[in-house]
Amino acid sequence: MMMADSSCAGDVLRLADIEIAPLLRLFATQQLSFMAVEDAAEIPGSHWGDDEAGLIGDKIFARADTPVHSLLHEACHYFLMDKERRLKLHTDAGGTAVEENAVCYLQICLASGITGVGSLRMMQDMDAWGYSFRLGSARLWFEQDADDAIALLKQRGLWQQYRLEDCQPRISADG
Repeated sequence: MMMADSSCAGDVLRLADIEIAPLLRLFATQQLSFMAVEDAAEIPGSHWGDDEAGLIGDKIFARADTPVHSLLHEACHYFLMDKERRLKLHTDAGGTAVEENAVCYLQICLASGITGVGSLRMMQDMDAWGYSFRLGSARLWFEQDADDAIALLKQRGLWQQYRLEDCQPRISADG
């Protein structure tokens, strides 16, 4: 999975487009603190720059124009990390290709619980932003090629914690 430059992005959901409370509850499950950044200000800890979410230690940073997929993606990186990596975290989440796949799988599943987002919209936004999967789309990858991601999520306990066995691409109640 690779990420493209955000300049090719289509119309994706932004933080300002959704209710933030479900995200805050999700972040709290891993003791991740949300830090709002003023409009047009540089986002601390942003690996990609521009409007992309940032990570420093146990804090995730975003502006109103930050894409929801970016915020959720960075949060999922944090969720997959052990305590030692979290303590050293600053800007670059690092990890292996398999971990990156697990992050993508987790962000798709967790999106189904976010009002106004849903897993189908998350996959559409990932495709629009330029995430690149072997099978050509986030949905095809999710449905047919994510065994390594599932195995890692099970190994790290997140499969059980978030009850991902029932995760299927679907739209949230409001999205």
